[in-house]
Amino acid sequence: MKKTMAMMLVFLMAATMLAGCGGKRTVKVIDIELTDEQYALGVDKTQPELLASVNEFTKEIKENGTLDEICDHYFGDGTPVAVASAELDESKDQLVVATNAAFEPFEYMEGDSYYGIDMEIAAKLAEYLDKELVILNMEFDAVCLSVGQQKCDVAMAGLTVREDRMEYVDFSESYYDASQKLIVPSDNKEFDDCKDAAAVEAVLNGKNGAMKIGVQNGTTGQFYAEGDADWGFDGFGSEVIGYRNGSLAVQDLLNNNIDYVIIDSAPAACITEAINELQ
Repeated sequence: MKKTMAMMLVFLMAATMLAGCGGKRTVKVIDIELTDEQYALGVDKTQPELLASVNEFTKEIKENGTLDEICDHYFGDGTPVAVASAELDESKDQLVVATNAAFEPFEYMEGDSYYGIDMEIAAKLAEYLDKELVILNMEFDAVCLSVGQQKCDVAMAGLTVREDRMEYVDFSESYYDASQKLIVPSDNKEFDDCKDAAAVEAVLNGKNGAMKIGVQNGTTGQFYAEGDADWGFDGFGSEVIGYRNGSLAVQDLLNNNIDYVIIDSAPAACITEAINELQ
């Protein structure tokens, strides 16, 4: 699986710092789904005709195998496909997609090219609509807002369907089932006997808030760790530290600045694989 240059640099820096301290550490994902979520596209609320087209497109790629083929580029034996972005030009018929390209395998960059499940879907969508694709990379917290302000047409950023985000976007039909997972140092044994989410949560609640959890800002992992009444998340009463992306959170975990990381399952797998390869 391809790794972004930025991610590799972050991990290399982390590995160097750890080596300087006289030891190398690795991380692991606790293979238990903590949440049940669905990813969808967030569409400009002032473009109902675009939402209808996106739903038709989503149904088509799910039924004809295109979505499975794209996912195989990142989860199977396929090869990721580079996606290019045109320059924004209001005089042209363009599809402007807002993303946060720090969420492998859904969106990331190598050089000037975009890669990821969402980015390949975006390219197929632009082709389906007969529009030129423009991708705008921004902080995750700004993705839905940019669409709500009509600066972009569609948000694609491993975007979980949430009630509060509906203030800014209309969600398409879902295309991917996701969940949150916990990342810990490889020598952590606390969760070895856990069989389900309730057991993991019991261990975390047993800390009585005496822990630090790293998350990516604005994501479901943050809502899950902090608590969110709309989702039914109780939270853990702990200190939750937000990062621009999951890679930075794992770096801080390896540097002993936090105790756990909670992020989406697919990025969790990519990050742990990448950092462990450097050890």
